[in-house]
Parts: sequence; structure tokens; C-alpha cells
Amino acid sequence: MAYPALVTEVRAEITANVWQVHVEPGQSVAEGDTLAILESMKMEIPVEAPVAGTVTDVRVKPDDQIQEGDLIAVIE
Repeated sequence: MAYPALVTEVRAEITANVWQVHVEPGQSVAEGDTLAILESMKMEIPVEAPVAGTVTDVRVKPDDQIQEGDLIAVIE
């Protein structure tokens, strides 16, 4: 019996600008890998993978403005 893959949504913890995106769909990541770097008030804030898996969706690109709670990426 196959079980459905666990899906983890990675969401923004703050309102910020997306400075860099380090992953793309299909890429494998380890827990703690940097998915993106946000910029807020001249500070760089890394967004790290909370789990290991495969990135199935990336919802941001550089220069996007995001709000707290916005979806950044999905990891399966």
C-alpha cells in the first residue's frame, strides 16, 4: 500500500523583498538548506528548508514583495 507523500509548505515569516532564490522545482534539499534569501530593513534573512525532500513548487522570484504568511515553496 502506497502512502501519499508528506507535503511541507514553506511560508514567509515576515514581510520582505525576495533577494535571491536558491532552488527550483525538482531539486532535492536537505533540512537546513537555504531555499531563498529575503531582504527587510537592509537585513538578509535566509529561508531554510524545514525538512529534507524534493522541491515541487517555487512561488517567488527575485524582486517579489511578499507578506507574512505568503507561500515561498513546497517540499515533498
